[in-house]
Amino acid sequence: MAHAIRRLWLALLLLVAAPVAAQSADTAYVLGTDDTVQVVVYGQPDASITTRIKSDGTIVMPLIGAVRAAGQTNIQLAATIAAQFTKGGFFKDPIVNIEIGTYASKIVNVAGRVTSPGLYPLDRPYHALDVLLKAGWIRDGGATYVYLRRAGSGEQRLDIEGLVRGDDAANPVLRAGDTLFVPDADLIFISGQVNRPGSVPITAGMTIRQAIAMAGGITATGSQGKVGLVRGSAKEADVDATQTVQKNDVIIVKERLF
Repeated sequence: MAHAIRRLWLALLLLVAAPVAAQSADTAYVLGTDDTVQVVVYGQPDASITTRIKSDGTIVMPLIGAVRAAGQTNIQLAATIAAQFTKGGFFKDPIVNIEIGTYASKIVNVAGRVTSPGLYPLDRPYHALDVLLKAGWIRDGGATYVYLRRAGSGEQRLDIEGLVRGDDAANPVLRAGDTLFVPDADLIFISGQVNRPGSVPITAGMTIRQAIAMAGGITATGSQGKVGLVRGSAKEADVDATQTVQKNDVIIVKERLF
């Protein structure tokens, strides 16, 4: 009975492993150099080990020696080890299970204005939004966009609004070696009759009225209806406070005429 159960388990293991081989690395974690794995051979503690995948992509198992681990999922590797134990005549229909200890071969870097910058493992498929959330999200003073830097593909700007919406194009699945960088927020500058003149970080969809509110609002001598705007190299022009701001705008709140 026990042998029949073992054969059934091995058959199921191989059945599961076969379709996994056809899957991409985006749907199952593929082991790589410096990942650590715990290999458990049930009922055979001397054949069970915890080890790191070496630079040549192998692990060294008791009795059967070097086994190619890099490029396989944990399920595929378990099936490979079970098959080699059986082929070598060491165990009959062994049950092998593999747990991944550390995910060192596939990581992304998160830098800039996030709560917890650092290296994050891709232990499963992650979109850009997922990793930003793992990093504690964007801190105050961070931009409304993030840069995705990918080797061979240059730099891609991802708007936070698109990330939150979850659009596939705006919220891509990350690859090993990617970097997410959140820069400082774009600024506008407010002068004249406001309580806190100076720079104000831009938020998504910010209007001139909202920017003035961020600057402490208009003073007692300021005019609600007299707001000037300098944009780029253009001359100052009177504007409607409902207009959306742009990076490096200069807003001037004028004095009220009595």
